[in-house]
Amino acid sequence: MKKNIGNTDKLIRTIIAVVIAILIYTHVITGALGIVLSVLAIILLLTSLLGFCPLYYPFGVSTICKKK
Repeated sequence: MKKNIGNTDKLIRTIIAVVIAILIYTHVITGALGIVLSVLAIILLLTSLLGFCPLYYPFGVSTICKKK
């Protein structure tokens, strides 16, 4: 499993996951939408921590900056 998520991508994914978690915790988002977004937040956080996005892999996308 080769890493394909750069630092900026990790930061954005983490911020989105935290915002979703706060909105769910404060009951701004509830019901089925809350469940769907909580699953999305968990996926974003996991991919951020692992540094690997399975959706990037088939397309050969990598957000890691290549050093010269």
